[in-house]
Amino acid sequence: MLPGKEMQEVITRTHFKHFVKINTRWSDIDAYHHVNNVLYFSFFDTAVNQYLIESGVLNPASSDIVGLVVNNQCQFFNSIKFPLIVHVGLSVIKIGNSSVQYLLGIFSSDDTHLSALGQYTHVYVDRLTNRPVTIPITIRTVLENLL
Repeated sequence: MLPGKEMQEVITRTHFKHFVKINTRWSDIDAYHHVNNVLYFSFFDTAVNQYLIESGVLNPASSDIVGLVVNNQCQFFNSIKFPLIVHVGLSVIKIGNSSVQYLLGIFSSDDTHLSALGQYTHVYVDRLTNRPVTIPITIRTVLENLL
């Protein structure tokens, strides 16, 4: 469960080990003229997978073992507009045998206050069987860098 709104002031950029920058797009804007809430989950997915790809432990087209999202949640604090760059902070909360739980913070450009706070859980599975597997040491090492 995510912490309450008071965490917006307590959790800062220093709580995150890695950042991914994502440009908002014209098509991200909804009828209320802010980035639609469903896009925040796309930001989470992009940040996690981009980190894994850039770390050399995920090839979306050919990796035998992949992480599937089994849980995600988001608490919203401030709206994000277009155009700007979203900074997605990424840290790992917990690594299990076959799962990893991430903490993600969304910041609007260089803002110091969270726009949103999320949690996201991957379970690692064999691509062919979709059965859980122990996280390989190569992936585990990359994930431990985010603890």
